[in-house]
Amino acid sequence: MKKIGIIPLRKGSKSIIGKNKRKMVGRPLFTWVLKEAIFSNLDEIVVFTDDTNIITFVETHYQWSPKVKALLRDDQNATDTASTESALLEFSEKINQAFDVLCLLQATSPFTTSKTINQSLEAIQSNTYDATLTVVNTHRFTWNSNGTPINYDVFNRPRRQDFEGLLIENGAVYCTTKQAFIKSKNRVSGNIKLIPMPEESLYEIDSETDWQIAETLLIARLKSQKETTKITHLVLDVDGVFTNGTITYTKEGEHTKTFDMRDGMGLEIIRELGVKVWVITSEASELVAQRMKKLKIENVFLNAKDKYALLYYLADKENIALGNIAYMGDDVNDLANMCSVGWSMAPQNATNMVKQHADMVLSRPSGNGAIREACDFILNYNKRF
Repeated sequence: MKKIGIIPLRKGSKSIIGKNKRKMVGRPLFTWVLKEAIFSNLDEIVVFTDDTNIITFVETHYQWSPKVKALLRDDQNATDTASTESALLEFSEKINQAFDVLCLLQATSPFTTSKTINQSLEAIQSNTYDATLTVVNTHRFTWNSNGTPINYDVFNRPRRQDFEGLLIENGAVYCTTKQAFIKSKNRVSGNIKLIPMPEESLYEIDSETDWQIAETLLIARLKSQKETTKITHLVLDVDGVFTNGTITYTKEGEHTKTFDMRDGMGLEIIRELGVKVWVITSEASELVAQRMKKLKIENVFLNAKDKYALLYYLADKENIALGNIAYMGDDVNDLANMCSVGWSMAPQNATNMVKQHADMVLSRPSGNGAIREACDFILNYNKRF
């Protein structure tokens, strides 16, 4: 049974300009659901968009996952007035209906998890249901416009713990069998299973206030899942961690970066004691590659624009928990990782946003002993294990 996920994206957004590509907790909004889809039981995930920049982004930065593809969407099905169903029908035709289960994933629902996707797929695969959709059980009282209550008796107001509440479609995940979709031409039809999601997933990101609330909730969720144990891996950004964040240029391009020799010695010491060192940077720099080669750091990942998904992939491949990882970063593109790993560290001169959420703000600035200080902490911390 082939299970395909589709993430439809449009270039245009009237409520928030460039919403799908805008960084939420340091990552493009659409990558939150993309990462969860990758680590779900879906066989293939297609980002279906009229934005060629997003297509290039996906094809460049998710080569580590053979499940991910990008496909160009027709302009007429990417307008403000075009329905999601029209995009689904176009997609189905373009892949010659080569699926058994079609799973619609909405990029504007960053609270979607692989667990929820899997629950939806399992319901379909049970052969009991033709479709699924995600809902939230809200305990709010609802009213008609004529002033009459819909879901409770005003003279017998129930306590929250005794109130069944109301199920509301949150627009996050929809699954349908091929047969049901072809017959109805709709995302859900036939016998439908409701898949519950947390109440926070009801937030729709249509304003700047919505964005700020969603970002705060995402950070809180990541932090609530943190676990700490023995540190087996140290993961480092480069610019603003190994270096002071500045680069000198000549007319030929990038010229020099400055590294602290004491940092190199600290890394050598912790490696001798069994701590593996990984470097993940969004830059594609030959200077960085050469410096890491000099430091004998073998696991160097350049041009990583989605550091969170990549770190999750590497941890899964290495069969380690995020709690075994210490991560050091300095800017917002490190933030999701820093809110997720066992220990997060920020140099003294990191951005305020990162320092606000780091487990430890080091006394030394980047490029001037910050990594050595982090290594000393790891050595002392691991002694208890």
